[in-house]
Amino acid sequence: MHEPKLTAAPTLRRSLWRHLNKLRWLTLIIVFTMLALIPSISLYQTYLAAHAYDLLTPSQQQFYDIMALLTSWFTQHPLKELDAIKGNTWSATLFGLQLSDPLAVLGQLAASLQLYWPFLLSALIPVLLTIIFGRFFCGWICPATLIYEMNSSLSVWLRHLGLISGEQRLDRRLKYLVLIVGLALSTAFGSVMVALIYPPAIIGRELYYAIALGGFGSGTIFFILTLLFDLLVARRGFCRYLCPGGALYALLGRYRLFRIQRRVEQCNDCGKCNAICEFSLQPMRDDFGQECNNCTACIAICPTDALHFSIRIRDQAGQGDGYLGPKYRQSRREADQLKKESGL
Repeated sequence: MHEPKLTAAPTLRRSLWRHLNKLRWLTLIIVFTMLALIPSISLYQTYLAAHAYDLLTPSQQQFYDIMALLTSWFTQHPLKELDAIKGNTWSATLFGLQLSDPLAVLGQLAASLQLYWPFLLSALIPVLLTIIFGRFFCGWICPATLIYEMNSSLSVWLRHLGLISGEQRLDRRLKYLVLIVGLALSTAFGSVMVALIYPPAIIGRELYYAIALGGFGSGTIFFILTLLFDLLVARRGFCRYLCPGGALYALLGRYRLFRIQRRVEQCNDCGKCNAICEFSLQPMRDDFGQECNNCTACIAICPTDALHFSIRIRDQAGQGDGYLGPKYRQSRREADQLKKESGL
């Protein structure tokens, strides 16, 4: 049995793949920070427009001074130039480019039963990116993911202490039913009902309430319940089984172009990729499917660099045991032995 030879260039590419998960975490932190910063900027602009610094409370003046210091590094005209970035992950304006979550557009369409073309076009870029990269919003941009993954770490810690944590497996198709029911209710009530249970929209609203209005709304309670659901019922259960946005992104990304694939020649069947996957997929058995959000956690943990990105519209069929694993080596030894015996 010949071991695969690795050239310097492929080895370098694989080593770079391993660091994508760090980049993903940095992206999630930046997105969450921006969601907190945008309402802070909005409140600061309100104070500026009022020209009433002396009428502010001491805490408001302190907030004003901090924001003035922070924004002075980027602009001398905060009232106008800080409007370049507004909104949240539900719908936002970035330097004149309007972007909307596809679920926001679909929910508005269901609630109003009318097509508003400018709003529809604002979801075009996210839809195209999802067709290319799959359910990447869930893994790379969704602000709830940052909290949910820390919650998963807490679950592991509790499990090590001998406390019960949720490991139930439900039907993944539940989230598609939630999406359909949410859109039907949006039509019935004339309001975007799916936004009430969609974590990215909830976090955007609640951060705005907390910073600009000084309090939290009922969405905070719902989000805490999703965290408890993940801890006590199913690992990443809300994202896997109940999230309407996750359902929509999974459908849009079913035939994504960029997919994580296993290089069977490099796989040693250690199972670390299966264990790290928060969506309970089976990378070690080439089972990714439309649920994969390309988070690259499996790539980062693979000790033999067997996982990598490839361009194809479908996953590879199951390739069997990894060539570096004990089962494959044993089968090869048995095959070689039979060949020798038959030769005698």
